[in-house]
Amino acid sequence: MSRLKNDTDYFHGKTAAIGVLLVNLGTPDAPDTPSVRRYLRQFLSDPRVVEIPRLIWYPILYGAILPKRPAASAEKYKQVWTAQGSPLLSIGKQQQQLLQRELEIRFAGTVKVALAMRYGQPSIEEALEELRQAGMQRLVVLPLYPQYSSTTSGTTFAAVFKEIGSWRWMPELRQINHYHDHAGYIKALADSAREHWDKHARGQLLLMSFHGIPKRNLTLGDPYFCECHKTARLLAEELNLRPNDYRVTFQSRFGKAEWLQPYTDKTLEALPAEGIKKVDVICPGFAADCLETLEEIQVENQEHFIKAGGEQYYYVPALNAREDHIRMLADLVQQHTQGWPEADPSAQSQWQRQADLTRQRAQQLGAKQ
Repeated sequence: MSRLKNDTDYFHGKTAAIGVLLVNLGTPDAPDTPSVRRYLRQFLSDPRVVEIPRLIWYPILYGAILPKRPAASAEKYKQVWTAQGSPLLSIGKQQQQLLQRELEIRFAGTVKVALAMRYGQPSIEEALEELRQAGMQRLVVLPLYPQYSSTTSGTTFAAVFKEIGSWRWMPELRQINHYHDHAGYIKALADSAREHWDKHARGQLLLMSFHGIPKRNLTLGDPYFCECHKTARLLAEELNLRPNDYRVTFQSRFGKAEWLQPYTDKTLEALPAEGIKKVDVICPGFAADCLETLEEIQVENQEHFIKAGGEQYYYVPALNAREDHIRMLADLVQQHTQGWPEADPSAQSQWQRQADLTRQRAQQLGAKQ
């Protein structure tokens, strides 16, 4: 018996679709301990996320972390949960719908955008099946991580490869590894900061906080640290900031190992003693607001700063479903689909004629469909 997933719905001349898979990190199904435990178990079991031998790591994960951490994390999720559910998921659905609409305008042929979470629901397997059912024969994978890391984009691609490897008819595949220096991305970040400053008094310092990863990943060749700093430099240039006007820090460290430094929380605690008591924080590595921005940055780190003597603290929201963000994502997809006829409006009539000829020739050869 074949273990491959067959495409029994195929027929000659069938309209081929471009599939766009948007992927973000993930979220628990609910802000309760069992849901968070399931999510953390999947997330922390990924060997690209925690690069410790399983024989060493699993006793720590199952003996120390999963029995205790989910309850505390669930309380934090409750603080950011909305009527629509998880902020990351609800924003992701908006991004998917708006990108679908934008690409339908730009493309000649059928395009289908699906949203997936690397951990949790909707899964990568479910989203790819959705695209397969829509007739997808060409696929663009777009992880919503501007800066590449093996722990984020890398594990996304690995999961996609594993799934489509089980298909009989594998799609033509292109992947977007990063967009940390894309002009549209930098401009959208800068415009979001400018709009924020138009509404609020500008602070003395713009703190650019990126998600942290273990320092060991950098020494092993992960480009994430360098790409974060390039993003920060380009954003500072776009905003005409001087070197003393901004700083780059890293948040969300976990465990006892050394992570990328300087740490966001420690920096915020030290700033008031330096005479910097008014700060704005932006998180250029997050395409959508989530627990790490809405709770860790906007609540927890603000408390650290104020307790240390800070006076004014603002968080600049992630790009989320901003129009310029969606346009930039569409630009990325368009750039990475060059040469595909479905993505070229000027080739629409020729593409349709070819599909009709394919159908006719197949019928002449005896095809039933």
